[in-house]
Amino acid sequence: MSIIIRYVDSSSSHVCIEESFLGFLDVNDTTGQGLFEVLENELKLLDLDIVDVRGQGYDNGSNMKGNQQGVQRRLLNVNPRAFYSACGCHSLNLTLCDMAKTCGKAKDFFGIIQRIYTTFANSTKKWQILKNNITGLTPKSVSATRWESRVDSVKAIRLQSEDIREALLQVSETDNDTKTSSEAKSLANNELGEHEIIVAIVIWYEVLYAVNLVSKHLQAKDMLIDVAIEKVQGLLSFFKGYRDTGFLEALEIAKVIALEMDIGTTFRKRQEIKRKRHFDENPDDANVAT
Repeated sequence: MSIIIRYVDSSSSHVCIEESFLGFLDVNDTTGQGLFEVLENELKLLDLDIVDVRGQGYDNGSNMKGNQQGVQRRLLNVNPRAFYSACGCHSLNLTLCDMAKTCGKAKDFFGIIQRIYTTFANSTKKWQILKNNITGLTPKSVSATRWESRVDSVKAIRLQSEDIREALLQVSETDNDTKTSSEAKSLANNELGEHEIIVAIVIWYEVLYAVNLVSKHLQAKDMLIDVAIEKVQGLLSFFKGYRDTGFLEALEIAKVIALEMDIGTTFRKRQEIKRKRHFDENPDDANVAT
C-alpha cells in the first residue's frame, strides 16, 4: 500500500501546501481494520499525530471507503475531523468504465484496438514492419483498469490509420503463420476498412482526450477542490455539447480520413438474422442484428 501525505508548510513567511510520497507499506491483511492498523502504525513511526489529520482520500474500494468497516470510518472514529473524500480521478475512471460497459459497440471497438496492438507486438519482426511504416506514436496495449489512459491506445491509430493499415497488409503478405496472416488481413480490410470503425476512432479519441485532460488535472498535487469541481463540470458540458454537435463533426472528420484511405464513406447495412423462437418468447426478440 502506498502512502502520500499533504501538509501545510509554514516554516517560512511563504505558507504553501506540500505533497510527499512516503513509500510503500507491507500489507498482509487487506480488510479495513488491517489496512487502518498499518496506516496508524506508520504515522506513529513517522512521529505524526493522527489527531492532526484533517482530510483523507482513497480509491473506491469497499475496504477503503466503507462507511461501516472501511479505513475512512475507522480513522473517523479516532479523529472526527479527518474529513473523507473519494478520489475524484478514480471516480471519474469508474464512471467512464461503467459508461463503456453498457455499450456493446464500445466493447467491440476496444477489442479491435487491442487486436491491432497484439498483431504487431507478438514478434520483433512484425513490430519492425510497423515502425517502418509509421513516423509517430506506436500503438499501445489497452489498459483494463485506467480507462482515461486508453487515449494513448487510440491516438496512434487515429493519427496514422492509413499507415497502420498498410503495415497490417504487409504483415498479412509476409508472415508465414496462417493465423497471424489472416488476422492482419482481416484487421486491414474489414476493421480499418470499415467507415463505422473510422468514425468510432474519431469519436473515442475526442472523448478520451477530454477525459484524460481532466484526469491529469485532478491528479495534480496543487489541485484545489473548487478547481476540481469546475473541471468536472466543464467535462459534463463537453459531453452535452458533443451530443448536439460532436457526432456530425466526427462524421465529417471520418469522411476525410476514409477518402484518404480509399474506403467507403457510408455505413454498412446490418443484416438481420432470424433465429428460431421458443414458444414463450416475445416475437420482437427474434431478430438479432449482426
